[in-house]
Amino acid sequence: QLQLVESGGGLVQAGGSLRLSCAASGRTFSGYAMGWFRQSPGQEREFVAVRGYSGSTYYTDSVKGRFTISTRNAKNTVYLQMNSLKPEDTAVYYCAGSRDRLGLPRQADEYDYWGQGTQVTVSS
Repeated sequence: QLQLVESGGGLVQAGGSLRLSCAASGRTFSGYAMGWFRQSPGQEREFVAVRGYSGSTYYTDSVKGRFTISTRNAKNTVYLQMNSLKPEDTAVYYCAGSRDRLGLPRQADEYDYWGQGTQVTVSS
């Protein structure tokens, strides 16, 4: 069982930066594809970024060039560095783990483990 705990959310002005952390326990995250999703009120959970089991990464178009997913194996932690934040990035951000070892899962139902979420609010 993989347990995930996000942190690092908060309130930031447009143009600012935040780094989200996702601490894994129970198992090492390196055996999984790790993704970030976000959800705004009244909206479906939206894919943001994924680091596949192979180490490859993929981002949704709206965050390409602004967000970076990375990992630190020694800390069993996945990060999402978010730069040039926009008000439309406001959402609860979730970390997730998938047992898919072949691709870059981008659908929520491809993920098996979820964190509790961390709120990111970007003011204009």
